[in-house]
Amino acid sequence: MNPSSHKPAETPAPPRCLVETVTAAMKDEPALEAVRIDRAKHAISVATLGKPKSNDLDQRLTSEIQEIERSDAAQSCGLLKGAPDCASCPIPQQTIDPGQFSIRHEGDTTTIARVTCPTAPTFWRWHDLLKLVPRKVVEPDREGLETEWKQQLAAAAVCGACGLAGFALNSHPASLALYALAYVAGGLFALHEVLERLRERVLDVHFLMLAVALGSASIGGWAEGATLLFLFSLSGALEHYAMGRTQREIRSLFKTAPKTATLLDAQGNERPIGVDGLAAGMKLRVKPGDQFPVDAEIIKGKTAADESNLTGEATPVDKTVGDTVLAGTINLWGVVDVGVLRPANQSALQKIIQLIKEAQHLKAPAQRFTDQFGTRYTYAILSLSLVMFFVWWLAFGLEPFLSTGETKSAFYRTMTLLVVASPCALVLSIPSAILAAIAWAARHGILFRGGAAVEKLSAVNVVAMDKTGTLTTGELQVERVESFPPGREAEIAQLAYSLERLSTHPLARAVTRYGKQNQIAPVELEDFESVAGTGLKARHGREQLRLGRRDWLATGEHAALVAQVPPAEAGHAEVWLGNGQLVGRVLLRDDIRPQARAVVDELRRLGLRTLVLTGDHQAAADLLQETLGPDEVRAELKPEQKVEAVAAFTKEGRKVAMIGDGVNDAPSLAAADVGVAMGARGSDAALEQAEVVLMHDRLENFLAAFQLSRRAQRIIRQNLALSLGTVAVLVVCALLGTIPLTVGVVGHEGSTVIVVLNSLRLLFGINSQTPARSPAA
Repeated sequence: MNPSSHKPAETPAPPRCLVETVTAAMKDEPALEAVRIDRAKHAISVATLGKPKSNDLDQRLTSEIQEIERSDAAQSCGLLKGAPDCASCPIPQQTIDPGQFSIRHEGDTTTIARVTCPTAPTFWRWHDLLKLVPRKVVEPDREGLETEWKQQLAAAAVCGACGLAGFALNSHPASLALYALAYVAGGLFALHEVLERLRERVLDVHFLMLAVALGSASIGGWAEGATLLFLFSLSGALEHYAMGRTQREIRSLFKTAPKTATLLDAQGNERPIGVDGLAAGMKLRVKPGDQFPVDAEIIKGKTAADESNLTGEATPVDKTVGDTVLAGTINLWGVVDVGVLRPANQSALQKIIQLIKEAQHLKAPAQRFTDQFGTRYTYAILSLSLVMFFVWWLAFGLEPFLSTGETKSAFYRTMTLLVVASPCALVLSIPSAILAAIAWAARHGILFRGGAAVEKLSAVNVVAMDKTGTLTTGELQVERVESFPPGREAEIAQLAYSLERLSTHPLARAVTRYGKQNQIAPVELEDFESVAGTGLKARHGREQLRLGRRDWLATGEHAALVAQVPPAEAGHAEVWLGNGQLVGRVLLRDDIRPQARAVVDELRRLGLRTLVLTGDHQAAADLLQETLGPDEVRAELKPEQKVEAVAAFTKEGRKVAMIGDGVNDAPSLAAADVGVAMGARGSDAALEQAEVVLMHDRLENFLAAFQLSRRAQRIIRQNLALSLGTVAVLVVCALLGTIPLTVGVVGHEGSTVIVVLNSLRLLFGINSQTPARSPAA
């Protein structure tokens, strides 16, 4: 047992608006002079004067701004929505002291700056802080993305057919018309991309491809240009196919969410109501075959739920009074009345959808590097090509534009260099693999919160696990209630239920479910308080009521009585309660997961160290050590001691994954290199800190996630080796003038196609330990 987890999660302060966040940081950090928001580029930059006193200034600003982005505050913040002011922010702009700070708008750029002397800005040192995620990325994905690749593939086919026909006709006048059609079909989508980038004043590989194709045509190399555009449009179609397949995999996770529900009024009458109008506490009736419209608790009736569309688990889950049902899952056979736990937009289903959508736009460190590298590399190649044109022309005496016989012109060689040096395959090598991995994982009940999680999990060499809800089922059952003296068990059960219904820990949920199933009437309590690391207390009448660990009650007036009672047998948890002269305990049983032993053994086989961190007493830990055989079990730990254990490994240079599910696990999840939360039913605090979420509490899915992460890393390394190796070989050949443009086009675009196809392998399963999934999956 870990009574410290009875402490309710602190309600976080609502995220501040962007202006307030920035000015607050300026007040704390004298060296921070200005922050610039570029809405066109979705970027934020900061300016400092001298060295900041805080080394984590950038990290603090980044985390606070990203929190605003993810919150409802972003919906009303004018600066994040694209407005040139902050008038619609929750914190009015008028609250900003004009004598201290200024807000200046210039087109799409807004600068929040410290009011200082006119010459100070010349000494500011600017650097990029982060790229903002546009709010539109968390909206429903465009269904057109799944079919756009078909349009691109059709255009590529037209380009290829016209190019081949033009090549066949050779010098016939109609060949130029066919080549022109090939250019239009092959360059249409690339031109659209170029125009989009030019609005942002950015050049990328699409510009290079069009420039080379037009350059080839200008010197009579129509066939080479058509070949380039055909292969480039084909690789673009494959890229969009990969992205569309990813979106389809993710959307197929969820069936259409219900739009209406059946509301029961005070007289028991039924009436339809929109799901958006539901609020906590409302009473609904759900009939067989209907979806549960929101997260709710069964208050009358019995049934079973099909949760496969949410969790990947095909086996129906029995539901009775006191059990929780999840939005979007299906009521199979019984008529049940349920109480709404939370609005539809806060349901477990919506949380998961939001996590997935955010994950697709949270890039891995390596991917962020290639994004920056790609743009800089494009400018570098353009510069190199320009220089080499003059070198071949002026230094080597080649004709500037017109080739003579076997001797190619300087411009022809420049076009070849531009083609082979373009970083198409490199730019696609990481994001295509990351998105494919996220899609496969989400389809199989594993949610990665971004590419960084996929990348970091592969480096883990220590796996720390909580016991309750992780290695055990977490579905605790009250086995019996004891009172001392005997005969007052009903009072113990009533008081324990009255206290525990205010908590969310698995032990508390079990006692609460027991109370509801036995129709125990709770009593009113006063001065309720959670005592960290020990339990709960409140006032009942004139008596002080305490509930929690054995050692907590053993230190007060009940010490002698508690000492006479033997501890609970191994495999059981006990919750002690003291209320004046009344003392008792609730004994609960939590079964070890059937798959836990196999998971621990497989982790050891993979070379990972396994560590169990639990707040349970030593006897339970010893039983766990004997049953599962992990490398180490540490018992009777408070939340801060779990954090210390994780931190000790990280200081040794180990990479730690922490698996947990409760509020008390959230600090250690945050301290670990990779936090892993158990299931959609995990606490909000655990889900917030976790970078990986294992649906349906399936511990074996961690093995699948780990193996998928390693496989993704292998594919990324293969992609990088292929793309960089191809570029290196072709560039050397182009500089030596030993490769024709056609061969360069085929080699360059061929590597791009192979990279995309290699990444798509991640959508089709892993080698072993594939997790269970629904038949429809």
